[in-house]
Amino acid sequence: MNREKIWTGNFIVVCMSSFFMFLTFYILATAFPLYVKDGMHGNQQQMGLVITVYVIGGVLLRPLSGGWVDRFGKKKMAVLGMVVFLAACLGYFATKNVMFLFLVVRLIHGMAYALASTATSTAASAMIPESRQGEGMGYFSMFMSIAMVIGPALGLTLWKGHNVNVLLFGVSIIAALSLLFALAMKPNEQPRRTGKPDYGHPALKASGLRGRLSDLIELKALPVSFVGFILSFSYSSLSGFMSSFTAEIHQSQVTSTFFVAFALMIVLFRPVIGKIFDKYKEHYLYYPGIALFIAGMLLLSQAHSGTMVLIDGVIMGIGYGALLPCLQTLAMKLAPEHRRGSATGTFFLMFDLGYGFGSYFMGLIASFTDYRVMYVVAGIVPMLSALGYYVLHHRRQSKLGGGKPNATAA
Repeated sequence: MNREKIWTGNFIVVCMSSFFMFLTFYILATAFPLYVKDGMHGNQQQMGLVITVYVIGGVLLRPLSGGWVDRFGKKKMAVLGMVVFLAACLGYFATKNVMFLFLVVRLIHGMAYALASTATSTAASAMIPESRQGEGMGYFSMFMSIAMVIGPALGLTLWKGHNVNVLLFGVSIIAALSLLFALAMKPNEQPRRTGKPDYGHPALKASGLRGRLSDLIELKALPVSFVGFILSFSYSSLSGFMSSFTAEIHQSQVTSTFFVAFALMIVLFRPVIGKIFDKYKEHYLYYPGIALFIAGMLLLSQAHSGTMVLIDGVIMGIGYGALLPCLQTLAMKLAPEHRRGSATGTFFLMFDLGYGFGSYFMGLIASFTDYRVMYVVAGIVPMLSALGYYVLHHRRQSKLGGGKPNATAA
């Protein structure tokens, strides 16, 4: 009964804190490229750079954030991250039309996002019974997906009048809500007994980082995280450039609806996907998911009508909805229990790297060719993800006996 209260109460609080943080991210990921284009008169490369700099901030802190969460506690790091996250949102008011200052705040914002998202993801995982990790993290990811539904449409709405003050005021309120829920968190800070050293235990906190790569990166989660890197490289073409693509094909009216269709499929299929992960091998989710994502991206590159754009959103939404929770949960289950924070940080480090590099290079491709060619490339890139998954994970698991990874046995 006590466990069930944690599941229904504290778990939802953590999910809501993450939801408002991700909502802020998706609003700005959609609106800021347009702000750079229309408000600062930037080009496609600069539009991509706005996302890339944010991700660089995250990448700089990800290797440390997982260890800090494991050592100093989930709530402390979540609150610290959210405080800086809110301060960055307010800091944008002082950077209007000054690109250098704008990018500096983006860098800090990305660092805060890395710390806060690592803390909340780890807190959510610690509340979920081991036998329901796939289902539980699926529900946690569903809140991210709901933010993905609302964020882009809300970002376009806030920027509709080309008034950056309205945009910044809106995201500042949302970031403040994220902080309030972080303050209300009551995560389980006691590690499960695994026979492994607990570097978050008070007796070991004073020892400091030992300076090895394995202290910053969870090596057991790295192969699957690299697969996530390739996936996010491709996905970056959607959030940063969809509005420009639909304008190019004269279908601007479906931009918001595309993101709704994309994320609605994620939400609808999420409960089923989590149960499949817990009951069967992860391969049953990954391969169909990546096939649908590739097909949707390639079809999008050839879309000429709003209807086709929406159909592509449905196809990719189902595929992406299977892939993200599958890879994120897998990265944590491959790691020892006391290294869950580091595993989460490692996964998001690689995912953010892919998103950052992808935003820049996809913008570069679009600037030299057009958005159709960019989406063809974005459809080919995930094929490398499938190859990487087979070589780095599937084949290895088969050699080890074909069983599902178990964090307590890792």
